[in-house]
Amino acid sequence: MTTPMRTLTFDNTFVRELPADPDPTNERRQVLEACYSRVKPTPVRAPETVAVSREVAEGLLGLSEADQGSARFAEVFAGNALLPGMEPYAACYGGHQFGNWAGQLGDGRAIGLGHAVGPDGRRWELQLKGAGPTPYSRTADGRAVLRSSVREFLCSEAMHHLGVPTTRALSLVKTGERVVRDMFYDGNPEAEQGAVVCRVAPSFIRFGNFEIFAWRRDPDTMRALVDYTITHHFPALLDQAPLGSPELIAAWVTEVAHRTAVMIVHWMRVGFVHGVMNTDNMSILGLTIDYGPYGWLDDFDPNWTPNTTDAGRRRYRYANQPGIALWNLVRLANALLPLVDAPEPLQDAVDSYSAVFEREHRRAMAAKLGLARYQPGAGEDDGLVDGLLEALTGHETDMTLFYRGLADVAVLPSDDADAAAAEALTAPLAEAWYGDPPPEHVERVAAWVRRYMARVRADGTEDAARRERMNAANPLYVMRNYLAQLAIDDAERGDYGKVRELLEVMRRPYTEQPGRAAYAQKRPEWARNRPGCSMLSCSS
Repeated sequence: MTTPMRTLTFDNTFVRELPADPDPTNERRQVLEACYSRVKPTPVRAPETVAVSREVAEGLLGLSEADQGSARFAEVFAGNALLPGMEPYAACYGGHQFGNWAGQLGDGRAIGLGHAVGPDGRRWELQLKGAGPTPYSRTADGRAVLRSSVREFLCSEAMHHLGVPTTRALSLVKTGERVVRDMFYDGNPEAEQGAVVCRVAPSFIRFGNFEIFAWRRDPDTMRALVDYTITHHFPALLDQAPLGSPELIAAWVTEVAHRTAVMIVHWMRVGFVHGVMNTDNMSILGLTIDYGPYGWLDDFDPNWTPNTTDAGRRRYRYANQPGIALWNLVRLANALLPLVDAPEPLQDAVDSYSAVFEREHRRAMAAKLGLARYQPGAGEDDGLVDGLLEALTGHETDMTLFYRGLADVAVLPSDDADAAAAEALTAPLAEAWYGDPPPEHVERVAAWVRRYMARVRADGTEDAARRERMNAANPLYVMRNYLAQLAIDDAERGDYGKVRELLEVMRRPYTEQPGRAAYAQKRPEWARNRPGCSMLSCSS
């Protein structure tokens, strides 16, 4: 007999208000004139809870510690049981993948359970990733492996605590079953341990949910989805124009563009690289969604991508993320053209992205450098940032540790700074370097540090206040790939201690935590080219 678990309250507006697939069978097929298909999770053999985010469980959903530890919890969030009020479904969407239209995609291994109403009245969609096949699975099995599930669970929560807009993760549950995957796409598939992540967000609606109906020339279903999305997720916009009007749609796209810009600025701020910025992986709410082959800039290389599939073109490299987000917004606006009278308002909405990105990026850089405000202009902070990029790229440098070290630089009077040796000026930054930089690079960085000191002196900020400001903007702990891989290695042996400790460490990424210095170290040499620690494939 399973342990009791609190019953959640559900208000499933998505399935109640939008057109459903009339075919009840769970067979792979093209789903027309419908936003979703009803489908149940496929039960697993031996569900075992590996980890739970207490902030999500208790804070968002009101699930107690006893609920989280119950056998019933593992059954429900592995897909073996449904709570009263759950109405499982898989959403229909399409998308542009690596710049090319891919047709129908949809939730091929993610199954929504419904919208749970939290203690504060907010609604949270619960979604199981790895819960079995759906009509959108194509040739896949609908499952997920433990390694990718650990990464998604940990990074979802780490990004939230970094202050990055993101979907959340409630739980990570092992299935007790094996899943066959070809990790390197080299013709050598292996049976790996399976797992299910319960993802949580106000909505998982993506750009691709709208694109599919434009591609199919189905404006009626698209209009229903647009009206639903605005009504439930952008209700403040209803004061600006009537529902369904071109003016409201343009205002909505403007808001989507602004939220997307803010999200991308945060990615750039913390050194996150998504790796698969396809339009089906772009949240309409401006949330980071679908943690596949993501990565962090262990060394600051603007051209780095974590995705082996993208290794040739590097379309989704770190430096290209702002431009790709804009490209994706254009695809969204194009999909919505059948609902508006003229394209100009949508063009204006998309164009607003760049201004918001630039404004927020400058604000983020001012915080990262400890400045009261950003002063644009080649002779001011634009030039300072350009010099900073040269300092970061001239020799392999850990981005995270560089900024933390910069906070510890003591600003000297002008004459003292000019007279100081390069090695002394750069000493707080030395921990961020991989190997010993050549003397000429140390001199270049020292010259930049002198310029930085002059800027801080002009700013009039004392070192203590500057350090506090910088350490609030520059994390000490980030979800580095090699840290996740070490946790995965242990989890595959049945030891979940590192998964749980990483989850705990990442709850306070900006605060130095005694006894946890190992989590704030740059990538070790053994991890440089090890699978899972450098680049990753989409195989999961």
